[in-house]
Amino acid sequence: MRRWRTLLAMLAAVVTAATMSPNPVQAAAADDPVVPYVVGGSRAALGEFPFMVRLSMGCGGALYSPTLVLTAAHCVSRTGANSSITATFGAIDLQSSSRVTRKSNYVYRAPGYNGNGDDWAFIRLASPVSGANIATLPITTSTAYDTGTFTIAGWGAARESGAQQRYLLKATVPFVSDATCNSSSMYAGGVIAAEEICAGYTSGGVDTCQGDSGGPMFRQGASGWVQVGIVSWGDGCARPNKPGVYTQVSYYSSAIRSAATSLGG
Repeated sequence: MRRWRTLLAMLAAVVTAATMSPNPVQAAAADDPVVPYVVGGSRAALGEFPFMVRLSMGCGGALYSPTLVLTAAHCVSRTGANSSITATFGAIDLQSSSRVTRKSNYVYRAPGYNGNGDDWAFIRLASPVSGANIATLPITTSTAYDTGTFTIAGWGAARESGAQQRYLLKATVPFVSDATCNSSSMYAGGVIAAEEICAGYTSGGVDTCQGDSGGPMFRQGASGWVQVGIVSWGDGCARPNKPGVYTQVSYYSSAIRSAATSLGG
């Protein structure tokens, strides 16, 4: 069974309240001992990753266009009109008075998603978002950037079963080949090689975690950051021989771009 890097459904209301609260970390902490963040990370600087998005259901995302947030399919329930999601932008501190928020008006979940692959989705915003610390993140359209060292970031747990973080954390993780990730010592064939990409250390210690689901895995491209993965699943957080598993954006790039066009983004 896949262990998604998102909050349990029963905690969604708590996280929604936390996002809208003047003090979101305290609001969540009282009821939620397992809210998400990057394990083994350090604090990001304001404006360092201006495409990062925090979603009120307890997931992350990346700003694809001024009206579209790219996230994970397992973070949303279905395709259709949806005005219940709040997206937060332009801040590393979830308590910052300068944070920018937008409500959703539509969700598009990857066609055919059934919990095994196809783990991507769009959230369309009710109005465009912009600001000094807000920018879009291009997606890769080829496999050229699917190896090397990647950057991960999020507001998830800083340790397995840890508490939600107030500040955006970041870390770097190395590519793990499909053959290695599917070996008996790791996921024993559980990774869909064509559709998913693994990243992490054999020794563990650095990883995404619960609540980071839907957030981007990215690296430097020819003209800046480019998204190569979407936080999807893993066995625990930062365990030895259990790297993070990410939706491979290059595989889905045509479908993602087509969906964005149909959504007006």
